[in-house]
Amino acid sequence: MKLAALVLTLSLAAPIYAHAQASDLPSAAPALPSGQTQEQRGRILLDQMVAALGGDAWLNRKDMTVRGRSAAFFRGAPNGNNVEFSSNRQFALYGRPDAERIGFITDKSMLFPGKKIDIVQIWVDNQGYEVTFKGRLPLPKEQVEDYFRRRSHSIESVIHDWLKQPGVVVIAEGTSMVERRMAEKVTVLSANNDAVTIELEASTHLPLRRTFEWRNVQFKDHDEDVEEYDDYHTFQGLPTAMTLTRYHNGDMSSQRYFTKVEYNSSLSPALFNPDNLLKKKQ
Repeated sequence: MKLAALVLTLSLAAPIYAHAQASDLPSAAPALPSGQTQEQRGRILLDQMVAALGGDAWLNRKDMTVRGRSAAFFRGAPNGNNVEFSSNRQFALYGRPDAERIGFITDKSMLFPGKKIDIVQIWVDNQGYEVTFKGRLPLPKEQVEDYFRRRSHSIESVIHDWLKQPGVVVIAEGTSMVERRMAEKVTVLSANNDAVTIELEASTHLPLRRTFEWRNVQFKDHDEDVEEYDDYHTFQGLPTAMTLTRYHNGDMSSQRYFTKVEYNSSLSPALFNPDNLLKKKQ
């Protein structure tokens, strides 16, 4: 199935420039205000980030609907896979589970103009499914692990979950550069030594990059996952990055471009039920 090659591209997802590793430009030693610790400075920066993203309105988003295009890369070069998609995201509030539904948009045919969605992916309750009009199938284990690993290290998870855990440490690491823009770097370290680094644009406090590492059991080393955010536009009072670029161990792996964004549309829970099959499109 041609669209299957884009599965990894769209699961949870800045212009195409050469990616600069964090080690390319060491962070400057933090210049802290008098009497302020690195922990205090780090938490202030995260508070400024939340405020820049929309404050309480961002913290209490119910859902998000986007439409756009996604491109996949192999070793940093385009592999020819480019697809239009729509995505519905339900945030974990008011007793609802965190869930996402991604539909792949294709042309009907030369005889019947228009668009159709024959395949969707549904991510809910730590499981991933491919759903068509024929039925549902579980997605591959490695793909599911990758999706939920990134979900658990997302900026939303850091703010909503990590900062509430006992033993968490927040460290202001000074300044860095993200695609030629000055940034302030903050690392959040959990009690079990898991870590997420967020780099915020110095002038706006909007996130530019999120980075984390995990141990690769097969190769006995560590892999790095980076997501960069660019081209912010404001929708319903919420600044939103319209371009998201992912890197795996320094190589660009995927890029998503949003063309339409809408928040708080009161999405039906039925959208995220993998037992609800698609209707066959002509």
